[in-house]
Amino acid sequence: MIAKTFVLVSLVAVALSIPTQAPYGHSDPQGPAKYDFNYAVRDDPSANDFGHNEARDGYDTQGSYYVQLPDGRLQQITYYVNGDSGYVAEVSYQGEATYPAHGGYQ
Repeated sequence: MIAKTFVLVSLVAVALSIPTQAPYGHSDPQGPAKYDFNYAVRDDPSANDFGHNEARDGYDTQGSYYVQLPDGRLQQITYYVNGDSGYVAEVSYQGEATYPAHGGYQ
């Protein structure tokens, strides 16, 4: 009889320890994710020029980011993610690459 009581109490304890909500990050009481952000940095003395923008509505995410490359070109990546399709990106360049004359070690 004691053994049966112990098993019953153990089963009740296990049942009460099971979480009733999904783990953190897996459930949002306000619905699917929806956001929009952007930023840009342009610092002329250091020639830093880069930025990023992104918008998400549920499983549909799209955006782009860019960076001024040391060779003078602007590299831009445009991307989207839709559900399980994965990350799909298109890379483009603007401008012509220029290099300083070789004056270093020989």
